[in-house]
Amino acid sequence: MCDKPNVFTALVEGAGAPEAPPRGLTISPATGSRRRRLWELPSQALCPVIGVCLPMPVLRRRFNKLLGGLSRANDYELHCGAINDCSHRTPTAEALQKELDQRYIRNLREAARCKTTVALRDWWDAAQAGSNVAGSLWAVLTHSRCDEPLMEQALRDIHMLQHQVGAANRADLQRLEELQDENAVLARELAQVQGRSTRLLQERATQIERQAAELVKLRAELLGKDTLAASLADEMRALEAAAPGLRSRQEQAGQISRQLARIHDLERALLAAQQRADREQGRVEELQRELASHGATAVEQDLTPGADAGMPRLDERAILCVGGRQSVVPIYRQLIEGTGGRFLHHDGGEEDAVAKLDTSLAAADLVICQTGCISHDAYWRVKDHCKRHGKRCVYIESPSASGMRRALGSLGRGEESEGPLAGAARDD
Repeated sequence: MCDKPNVFTALVEGAGAPEAPPRGLTISPATGSRRRRLWELPSQALCPVIGVCLPMPVLRRRFNKLLGGLSRANDYELHCGAINDCSHRTPTAEALQKELDQRYIRNLREAARCKTTVALRDWWDAAQAGSNVAGSLWAVLTHSRCDEPLMEQALRDIHMLQHQVGAANRADLQRLEELQDENAVLARELAQVQGRSTRLLQERATQIERQAAELVKLRAELLGKDTLAASLADEMRALEAAAPGLRSRQEQAGQISRQLARIHDLERALLAAQQRADREQGRVEELQRELASHGATAVEQDLTPGADAGMPRLDERAILCVGGRQSVVPIYRQLIEGTGGRFLHHDGGEEDAVAKLDTSLAAADLVICQTGCISHDAYWRVKDHCKRHGKRCVYIESPSASGMRRALGSLGRGEESEGPLAGAARDD
């Protein structure tokens, strides 16, 4: 135990009470319900009572109040001085008695319900598992039914509890040091994270400000565009009111623009077609010159007096030749015009439009149809026209100069025949 004679009296000025002789663990038998006082407890009980039941800050505050100043003693000296001074009734013992009673009033009231030593022992056993063991110790030791065995048991229990608490405190201190180190590491990491978070927040705030400024700018631009659109709409309505037909004229102007573009496209296409036609015409003329040079002999032979014996005189009658190759058309022209007729030609729908055939048929007096070189539509048009108007028509299967001579000869021989289809020539 913490027995240190005359330590507190040497440190505390005016505490000159004589030190009481040490007392054993003997208590007077309980009489009535009067509780024991602090100075009535055995010396063995004072150390655990003052050390466990009174925290060191409370003990130092009480002594400073009694001294009227600050105590110069350390914690151990103050503890030993309190034990020595509480071994008999002194102002210090009375002040500590009052502090303990006020501090553990609830435990004292609970222990007061125990009327026997057995009940008090059971209550102490149950109180050890609680959180306020100090108050339970003070209530048991000062209880009127606490005998020597119970007091000894309580002191033993509190002694072992102090060892356990000391070991736990050492473990807690070690754990505390580890936690402090870990806390320092976490604090540094937290500081770094907070720094990064602060930078990110600043960047985000700057970005938000920039986007807010851009949003204000865009809203202003949108408002300006809306205002401009509204003013233009008002101006358009005013113009439409001033000129009622403005919209239709605008539509017509658009149509005219599209038509002009179409006309320009057609003109370009026409120019290209004319150029192609000029090229084809040049080729045709060249072919005609070649044919004229190659067919002059044949034509002269066909037009000899012996050959013209069977050829009729057409006397300015219009002869329409439908079909035939372009290379023999000049020969047909020479044959017909050599007999005094007027030569008309239609290609049968290859290049000339079939609709123009009716006009040519109406102007013709006689018709020569080359069936192998015309379309079906042209063939049926020729046949139907000749039948309806009673015109003579000669059909030739393949185009040639001899076939044309025989067709013209059949026209001369068949003038007395009936029907528009009385004469027909076949080329060998």
